[in-house]
Amino acid sequence: MLRIHFTGDDLTGVRFAPRPAPLQELHAALTTAVGPDPAPLLAPWRGRVLRALPTAAGPLADLVPAGRPPVFLDVLGDTLADSFDRIRATPPELVRAELERVYGPVPAPRWIRGLHAGEGPSWRIVGRAQRAAYEAVLAPVWSVVQDLHRDAFARYALTAAEHGVAAALTALAPGSTLRDGVWEWPGAAARDVRLRGRGLVLLPTFHHPAGPLLQDLPGRPVVLSCPAGPGLPPVPDPEDPDDPLAATLGRTRAEALRLLAEPRTTTSLARALRVSNATASAHAAALRTAGLVTTRRTGRSVSHERSALGTLLVMPKSPTP
Repeated sequence: MLRIHFTGDDLTGVRFAPRPAPLQELHAALTTAVGPDPAPLLAPWRGRVLRALPTAAGPLADLVPAGRPPVFLDVLGDTLADSFDRIRATPPELVRAELERVYGPVPAPRWIRGLHAGEGPSWRIVGRAQRAAYEAVLAPVWSVVQDLHRDAFARYALTAAEHGVAAALTALAPGSTLRDGVWEWPGAAARDVRLRGRGLVLLPTFHHPAGPLLQDLPGRPVVLSCPAGPGLPPVPDPEDPDDPLAATLGRTRAEALRLLAEPRTTTSLARALRVSNATASAHAAALRTAGLVTTRRTGRSVSHERSALGTLLVMPKSPTP
């Protein structure tokens, strides 16, 4: 059982990551893909991921011998480049200590020895491997991950606003409890984590349904990657070669633009799209920024409608004579 011990300051310092972290989501996906005995429903996804990984991503396996990643990979960044910059800024003594920990007496590949020595070419190998893995595994589904993250963020915010932080935390892990400052998470690997005023960052992950992933580094807030979403890793939105609007805007936003031929409230649009209100609002905002949708507020009601430009974009082209 995972036990996270809060102080009063820690409870007030709990925050939900405002956007997904590409490197952490990539690590979650790779952990699930190469982990032992995947659930039967995960097997097809795992096969696709392993087949898609290019040779350039191979060095990432060298960094995780026996499934023990060095802690300097645990960084939060808004982009892959930002994440790599944060990894590259790791103090050299921590890099050396972690590589020695994960390899022990086992001989390391030449490029890992270069990383231990702080050599630039070895760091470039890490950057190329992360980029190659991201492009193969996450890039095709990143817009879906962003939508799922917005849903999770909205659910947490609403629960915290209506019922308090304790209820919002336990809702992330059904069956968990928060009593006397200790959040107990049954079914997770046994571990006691004491925050001691560092605070806690909640980061939903949509590629690791098996359980939480914990980052606990000295002097930093603890980051808890919580399984979220439908329980299976996301798949790309289907592409329709006969629908150039969907190819340009994405399937969901193209559908939203078509639905907004008449005014719709955010709730009505969400129901028609089969998404949450928060996600529908985000799609409407993106279309409004592009000048394709107008939004009107009347009291507490918000309605969206296609603009003249949006209507022109949706109208089918006349056949060529």
